[in-house]
Amino acid sequence: MTLQQLHYVITISEMGSFNKASEVLYVSQPSLTGAVQELEKELGITIFNRTRKGVTLTNDGLEFINHARQLYQQYETILDKYGKGGTLKKKFGVSTQHYSFAVKSFVEMVKNFNTREYEFAIRETKTREVIEDVSTSKSEIGILYLSDFNRKIITKILRTNNLEFHKLIDCKPYVYLFKGHPLSSQSSIKFEQLYDYPCLSFEQGDTGSFYFAEEIFSTNEYPMTIKANDRATMLNLMIGLNGYTLCSGIICEELNGDDFIAVPLAKEDASPDNNMEIGYIVKKDMLLSSMGELYIKEIDRYLQNCVK
Repeated sequence: MTLQQLHYVITISEMGSFNKASEVLYVSQPSLTGAVQELEKELGITIFNRTRKGVTLTNDGLEFINHARQLYQQYETILDKYGKGGTLKKKFGVSTQHYSFAVKSFVEMVKNFNTREYEFAIRETKTREVIEDVSTSKSEIGILYLSDFNRKIITKILRTNNLEFHKLIDCKPYVYLFKGHPLSSQSSIKFEQLYDYPCLSFEQGDTGSFYFAEEIFSTNEYPMTIKANDRATMLNLMIGLNGYTLCSGIICEELNGDDFIAVPLAKEDASPDNNMEIGYIVKKDMLLSSMGELYIKEIDRYLQNCVK
């Protein structure tokens, strides 16, 4: 088994076709097919199901590709740190819960690199997918939070997937709403004051659990709730329906705009047990790439400067 063969199968799985992969790799299709067949013979498994419409991963192939991505990602990281020259386009990805500060830090990190030489990706997505993306090496780093409520479950899932959590900052709970909201001028807000307004949260999918909720107090009973899939929709609901969401209080006005405000949740409703511990997840004992190291520095700098 060679690194070249790993690169081939990873590209084929991403393209969903030997033909498209051969174009991307600048390798003839017969050569590509032969390399994969040799690898399958060596491993004693069938990696791809071949159909007229393209290829899909077999069960064995799906398991193998996860290991292949992790191994090849480490190879690329070593080249990035110690290699000289070369034409390999280095990849770096981040998966995150819906945090504007994570996107802002990503922007600042990217500015330090020549985007012609790198392939960057940032994915704002569901909590479970943040974990899966890092576990399968689709992303090098994931951004999420822990609390006393979800810590046991999330930590167990991370451990099962050979991932580790690194704390960045502790945050108290805030109510995030439109500046035109009737409660926006309050110095703090009690839960009872919110009963007449819809509580907004990010949808976690059919397999969603309140343990995967991006908002604290996910088990509370709310008279009105509305779920959204992205930050833009969430902000529109805040304006149009006087909705609110519960958050860390760390807001990037440059990305979200200055029409919104984070008001502290009243002390009697915000016990220390409900604080948010924001951090990042990575593969256990994994060597971070130079992009990964810089991203963590950027996000740490941003959080330290902006936390209230």
